[in-house]
Amino acid sequence: MKTVKKIISIILSVLLWVVILIAALFAFTTLATRDNTRVSNVLGYTPMVVQTESMAPTFNAEDLIIIKQCDPATLQVGDIITFHTIIQNEYALNTHRIVSIDVVNGARSYTTKGDNNLIEDPHIVGDGDIVGKYITHLPKFGKVINFLSSSVGFLLVIVLPMLAFFIYQIYHLITVSVRLKKAVAAEAAEESASEDASKAEAAQAEAEAAKAEAQRLKEELEQLRAAQKPAEESTES
Repeated sequence: MKTVKKIISIILSVLLWVVILIAALFAFTTLATRDNTRVSNVLGYTPMVVQTESMAPTFNAEDLIIIKQCDPATLQVGDIITFHTIIQNEYALNTHRIVSIDVVNGARSYTTKGDNNLIEDPHIVGDGDIVGKYITHLPKFGKVINFLSSSVGFLLVIVLPMLAFFIYQIYHLITVSVRLKKAVAAEAAEESASEDASKAEAAQAEAEAAKAEAQRLKEELEQLRAAQKPAEESTES
Protein backbone atom coordinates (compact mmCIF):
# COMPACT_ATOMS: atom_id res chain seq x y z
CA MET A 1 0.00 0.00 0.00
CA LYS A 2 2.83 2.37 0.88
CA THR A 3 4.53 1.54 -2.42
CA VAL A 4 1.36 2.40 -4.37
CA LYS A 5 1.01 5.71 -2.54
CA LYS A 6 4.67 6.49 -3.20
CA ILE A 7 4.25 5.74 -6.94
CA ILE A 8 1.13 7.92 -7.11
CA SER A 9 2.97 10.74 -5.35
CA ILE A 10 5.89 10.51 -7.80
CA ILE A 11 3.53 10.50 -10.81
CA LEU A 12 1.67 13.54 -9.49
CA SER A 13 4.95 15.36 -8.86
CA VAL A 14 6.17 14.63 -12.41
CA LEU A 15 2.86 15.78 -13.89
CA LEU A 16 3.02 18.96 -11.83
CA TRP A 17 6.53 19.73 -13.10
CA VAL A 18 5.37 19.11 -16.67
CA VAL A 19 2.47 21.50 -16.14
CA ILE A 20 4.77 24.08 -14.57
CA LEU A 21 7.27 23.84 -17.44
CA ILE A 22 4.51 24.15 -20.04
CA ALA A 23 3.01 27.07 -18.16
CA ALA A 24 6.42 28.74 -17.89
CA LEU A 25 7.07 28.23 -21.61
CA PHE A 26 3.63 29.60 -22.43
CA ALA A 27 4.08 32.61 -20.17
CA PHE A 28 7.54 33.39 -21.50
CA THR A 29 6.54 32.89 -25.14
CA THR A 30 3.54 35.15 -24.67
CA LEU A 31 5.35 37.85 -22.72
CA ALA A 32 8.54 37.70 -24.78
CA THR A 33 6.81 38.74 -28.00
CA ARG A 34 3.96 40.81 -26.59
CA ASP A 35 5.82 43.99 -27.48
CA ASN A 36 7.00 43.86 -31.09
CA THR A 37 9.54 46.61 -30.42
CA ARG A 38 11.32 44.65 -27.69
CA VAL A 39 11.80 40.90 -27.40
CA SER A 40 12.72 39.18 -24.13
CA ASN A 41 15.04 36.20 -23.90
CA VAL A 42 16.49 33.69 -21.47
CA LEU A 43 20.25 33.26 -21.86
CA GLY A 44 19.87 34.76 -25.31
CA TYR A 45 17.15 32.32 -26.47
CA THR A 46 13.56 33.21 -27.34
CA PRO A 47 10.70 30.83 -28.31
CA MET A 48 8.19 32.11 -30.86
CA VAL A 49 5.06 30.65 -32.44
CA VAL A 50 5.00 30.71 -36.27
CA GLN A 51 1.87 32.40 -37.59
CA THR A 52 2.10 31.83 -41.37
CA GLU A 53 3.32 29.32 -43.95
CA SER A 54 5.82 31.76 -45.49
CA MET A 55 8.79 29.56 -44.48
CA ALA A 56 7.31 26.17 -45.40
CA PRO A 57 8.63 23.52 -45.62
CA THR A 58 11.52 24.63 -43.35
CA PHE A 59 8.95 25.26 -40.65
CA ASN A 60 5.22 25.75 -40.75
CA ALA A 61 2.45 27.68 -39.11
CA GLU A 62 1.88 26.62 -35.48
CA ASP A 63 5.45 25.35 -35.14
CA LEU A 64 7.45 26.69 -32.19
CA ILE A 65 10.77 28.15 -33.32
CA ILE A 66 13.78 28.96 -31.14
CA ILE A 67 15.88 31.98 -32.00
CA LYS A 68 19.15 33.10 -30.44
CA GLN A 69 20.71 36.50 -30.14
CA CYS A 70 23.66 36.87 -32.48
CA ASP A 71 26.27 39.27 -33.75
CA PRO A 72 24.91 40.58 -37.10
CA ALA A 73 28.46 40.64 -38.44
CA THR A 74 28.51 36.84 -38.33
CA LEU A 75 25.37 36.43 -40.45
CA GLN A 76 25.66 35.00 -43.93
CA VAL A 77 23.44 34.55 -46.94
CA GLY A 78 21.19 31.57 -46.29
CA ASP A 79 20.83 32.20 -42.54
CA ILE A 80 17.29 32.53 -41.18
CA ILE A 81 16.76 35.55 -38.95
CA THR A 82 13.98 37.10 -36.90
CA PHE A 83 13.71 40.84 -37.34
CA HIS A 84 11.51 43.84 -36.72
CA THR A 85 9.55 44.98 -39.74
CA ILE A 86 6.29 46.55 -40.83
CA ILE A 87 3.47 44.27 -42.00
CA GLN A 88 0.19 45.82 -43.13
CA ASN A 89 1.25 49.16 -41.66
CA GLU A 90 1.94 47.67 -38.23
CA TYR A 91 5.16 46.90 -36.39
CA ALA A 92 5.67 43.14 -36.32
CA LEU A 93 8.25 40.37 -35.99
CA ASN A 94 9.11 38.30 -39.04
CA THR A 95 11.36 35.28 -39.56
CA HIS A 96 12.75 34.83 -43.09
CA ARG A 97 15.90 33.75 -44.85
CA ILE A 98 18.68 36.13 -45.89
CA VAL A 99 19.02 36.11 -49.69
CA SER A 100 21.58 38.89 -50.03
CA ILE A 101 23.77 41.17 -47.92
CA ASP A 102 24.84 44.66 -48.96
CA VAL A 103 27.53 46.73 -47.28
CA VAL A 104 27.54 50.51 -47.79
CA ASN A 105 30.10 52.62 -45.90
CA GLY A 106 30.56 49.78 -43.42
CA ALA A 107 26.82 49.48 -42.75
CA ARG A 108 25.26 46.13 -43.53
CA SER A 109 21.74 45.66 -44.86
CA TYR A 110 19.91 42.42 -45.54
CA THR A 111 17.38 41.38 -48.14
CA THR A 112 15.13 38.60 -46.89
CA LYS A 113 12.57 36.23 -48.36
CA GLY A 114 10.28 33.51 -47.09
CA ASP A 115 11.12 30.07 -48.49
CA ASN A 116 7.49 29.70 -49.55
CA ASN A 117 7.19 33.22 -51.00
CA LEU A 118 7.66 34.10 -54.64
CA ILE A 119 9.10 37.56 -54.06
CA GLU A 120 11.54 39.11 -51.65
CA ASP A 121 10.39 41.11 -48.63
CA PRO A 122 9.77 44.78 -49.52
CA HIS A 123 11.59 46.19 -46.48
CA ILE A 124 15.38 46.09 -46.19
CA VAL A 125 16.60 44.87 -42.79
CA GLY A 126 19.34 46.71 -40.90
CA ASP A 127 21.57 45.44 -38.10
CA GLY A 128 19.41 47.22 -35.54
CA ASP A 129 16.29 45.40 -36.74
CA ILE A 130 17.66 41.91 -36.09
CA VAL A 131 16.36 40.09 -33.02
CA GLY A 132 18.23 36.83 -33.48
CA LYS A 133 19.11 33.86 -35.63
CA TYR A 134 16.88 30.82 -36.11
CA ILE A 135 18.26 27.74 -34.31
CA THR A 136 15.61 25.02 -34.45
CA HIS A 137 11.90 24.37 -34.19
CA LEU A 138 9.40 22.06 -32.51
CA PRO A 139 6.79 20.92 -35.06
CA LYS A 140 3.24 21.90 -34.15
CA PHE A 141 4.23 22.69 -30.57
CA GLY A 142 2.90 26.16 -31.19
CA LYS A 143 -0.56 24.55 -31.10
CA VAL A 144 0.03 23.87 -27.43
CA ILE A 145 0.90 27.50 -26.81
CA ASN A 146 -2.10 28.70 -28.83
CA PHE A 147 -4.36 26.27 -26.96
CA LEU A 148 -3.02 27.53 -23.64
CA SER A 149 -3.76 31.05 -24.82
CA SER A 150 -7.45 30.18 -24.85
CA SER A 151 -9.38 30.35 -21.58
CA VAL A 152 -10.46 26.70 -21.91
CA GLY A 153 -6.92 25.46 -22.56
CA PHE A 154 -5.45 27.49 -19.72
CA LEU A 155 -8.15 26.15 -17.38
CA LEU A 156 -7.80 22.49 -18.42
CA VAL A 157 -4.02 22.23 -18.77
CA ILE A 158 -2.76 24.59 -16.08
CA VAL A 159 -5.37 25.72 -13.56
CA LEU A 160 -7.17 22.40 -12.90
CA PRO A 161 -4.00 20.22 -12.62
CA MET A 162 -2.35 22.71 -10.28
CA LEU A 163 -5.57 22.98 -8.25
CA ALA A 164 -5.80 19.16 -8.05
CA PHE A 165 -2.18 18.93 -6.94
CA PHE A 166 -2.76 21.68 -4.38
CA ILE A 167 -5.77 19.77 -2.96
CA TYR A 168 -3.71 16.57 -2.90
CA GLN A 169 -0.93 18.34 -1.01
CA ILE A 170 -3.44 19.64 1.55
CA TYR A 171 -4.84 16.12 1.95
CA HIS A 172 -1.32 14.73 2.30
CA LEU A 173 -0.49 17.40 4.89
CA ILE A 174 -3.63 16.57 6.88
CA THR A 175 -2.90 12.82 6.85
CA VAL A 176 0.71 13.45 7.91
CA SER A 177 -0.53 15.71 10.73
CA VAL A 178 -3.00 13.05 11.91
CA ARG A 179 -0.28 10.38 11.87
CA LEU A 180 2.06 12.71 13.72
CA LYS A 181 -0.56 13.42 16.41
CA LYS A 182 -1.18 9.69 16.82
CA ALA A 183 2.54 9.05 17.12
CA VAL A 184 2.90 11.85 19.70
CA ALA A 185 -0.07 10.48 21.68
CA ALA A 186 1.36 6.96 21.59
CA GLU A 187 4.75 8.26 22.71
CA ALA A 188 3.12 10.23 25.53
CA ALA A 189 1.16 7.14 26.63
CA GLU A 190 4.38 5.12 26.55
CA GLU A 191 6.16 7.72 28.66
CA SER A 192 3.24 7.82 31.10
CA ALA A 193 3.21 4.03 31.38
CA SER A 194 6.96 4.08 31.86
CA GLU A 195 6.63 6.70 34.61
CA ASP A 196 3.88 4.68 36.30
CA ALA A 197 6.06 1.58 36.12
CA SER A 198 8.98 3.53 37.58
CA LYS A 199 6.78 4.85 40.40
CA ALA A 200 5.49 1.34 41.10
CA GLU A 201 9.02 0.00 41.18
CA ALA A 202 10.07 2.82 43.52
CA ALA A 203 7.08 2.17 45.80
CA GLN A 204 7.86 -1.54 45.83
CA ALA A 205 11.49 -0.81 46.65
CA GLU A 206 10.40 1.50 49.52
CA ALA A 207 8.01 -1.16 50.84
CA GLU A 208 10.73 -3.78 50.74
CA ALA A 209 13.14 -1.41 52.46
CA ALA A 210 10.55 -0.67 55.17
CA LYS A 211 9.90 -4.38 55.60
CA ALA A 212 13.61 -5.06 55.86
CA GLU A 213 13.97 -2.27 58.44
CA ALA A 214 11.06 -3.67 60.46
CA GLN A 215 12.60 -7.13 60.34
CA ARG A 216 15.93 -5.69 61.53
CA LEU A 217 14.29 -3.84 64.41
CA LYS A 218 12.40 -6.99 65.40
CA GLU A 219 15.63 -8.98 65.41
CA GLU A 220 17.36 -6.34 67.54
CA LEU A 221 14.44 -6.36 69.96
CA GLU A 222 14.58 -10.13 70.26
CA GLN A 223 18.34 -9.95 70.88
CA LEU A 224 17.80 -7.39 73.67
CA ARG A 225 15.16 -9.53 75.27
CA ALA A 226 17.41 -12.58 75.02
CA ALA A 227 20.29 -10.64 76.67
CA GLN A 228 18.04 -9.25 79.41
CA LYS A 229 16.55 -12.64 80.47
CA PRO A 230 19.77 -14.14 82.05
CA ALA A 231 20.22 -10.96 84.04
CA GLU A 232 16.72 -11.20 85.48
CA GLU A 233 17.25 -14.84 86.40
CA SER A 234 20.51 -14.00 88.22
CA THR A 235 18.77 -11.28 90.28
CA GLU A 236 16.04 -13.64 91.41
CA SER A 237 18.61 -16.12 92.67
